[in-house]
Amino acid sequence: MHGFYQGKFRHCWVFLITIKQMCFLKYDIYRLNKTTLTDKAIEDIVSKFRLEGKLITARTFGSGHINDTYRVITDTGNSYLLQKINHFVFKDVPGLMNNLVNVTRHLKGKLTAVPGADPEKQVLTLVETNDNGYYFEDAGGNYWRVFLFLNNTKSYDQVLTEKQAFEGGKAFGLFQALLADMDTGLIVDTIPNFHNIESRLANLAKAIAADSAHRLIKLSPEIEFINQRRDAMCQILAMGRAGLLPERIIHNDTKFNNVLLDEHDHAQCVIDLDTVMPGYVAYDFGDAVRTIINTAPEDEPELVLIKLNIPLFTGYVKGYLKQTAGFLTEAELNSLLNGAMLLPYMQGVRFLTDYLNGDIYFKIHSPWHNLQRAKAQFQLVKKLEEAQETLNNIILRTWQHEKDEAK
Repeated sequence: MHGFYQGKFRHCWVFLITIKQMCFLKYDIYRLNKTTLTDKAIEDIVSKFRLEGKLITARTFGSGHINDTYRVITDTGNSYLLQKINHFVFKDVPGLMNNLVNVTRHLKGKLTAVPGADPEKQVLTLVETNDNGYYFEDAGGNYWRVFLFLNNTKSYDQVLTEKQAFEGGKAFGLFQALLADMDTGLIVDTIPNFHNIESRLANLAKAIAADSAHRLIKLSPEIEFINQRRDAMCQILAMGRAGLLPERIIHNDTKFNNVLLDEHDHAQCVIDLDTVMPGYVAYDFGDAVRTIINTAPEDEPELVLIKLNIPLFTGYVKGYLKQTAGFLTEAELNSLLNGAMLLPYMQGVRFLTDYLNGDIYFKIHSPWHNLQRAKAQFQLVKKLEEAQETLNNIILRTWQHEKDEAK
């Protein structure tokens, strides 16, 4: 009798998981296709900004999960992006918006001195409010902002070709190069300790101590993996604190879909600037490599399928160093591969922490989804470690090539 009910409940659990997956899918479709505000509500909000013309249409836009975004078109033919800022994630909205103003102003100022550059196309443009600000707070305590819409651009969620990898590297490299001389004191942390591995490991330690979801007993291999690399993964922070690595303004979320490309697939504009904060260039390099070099999805359950796409890595390095070789220090160059190891390690730590906490942060599709993600990220770290000499040689050869070209 016990075995019979155990089997029945096991099948019921699978059924419940399936229902949960369906609910997530329905929610995503709902978010992508439904205008969640009435046209009148949107009209009232955009009336607070200096748009050209009167509102004609407003529809949800993009696939972002943090801010709610609408594409707004007016009767003059102008297009804008209206965004509701998620002030639960970004708690200091005035500080966030001040960052955006300072960063976009600096980028445009630098590009005006570059022959052939077009600052209005290559940098996001914030639209002012009627009272000369850059955001509006409504009666419900929600914060809104407006950008000019960049026409004839596109983005990709996945890098498929070496040319795309090169353009991604060039885009984020130029972004860093233009901001290399910006005063970090002008920028506040929008998400404190975002790439601070010591903070992430401390959060994991708290989750281990609490074991609130009673999952710790099966995690010995993962915790051992983390502990074996703890000192090595803190090296970038240690070098920064010792003054060996300069702190610069970086993007902090270098996914390929945060680069807009033109109709010829050339990099045009880096977007999603909410996480732009002081940090080390290796963080941006590592996060981009994490998403580009992996031949499998981030949550691949079959670990043997996780391999390295060396040509895509090479393409990214060539594009990145073409833009950054002129300002990177030798210590920063040598830290890049450390960043490539650190970011999947840190992402794995975050996934494992959430798994131990009962899946309260990341959206999941099964009770073991976060553990599966953590295992996949740690496997990627192992592959990067195995190929360390090859990857480092690619970086050094490309660096030398750019130095020779500059002579």
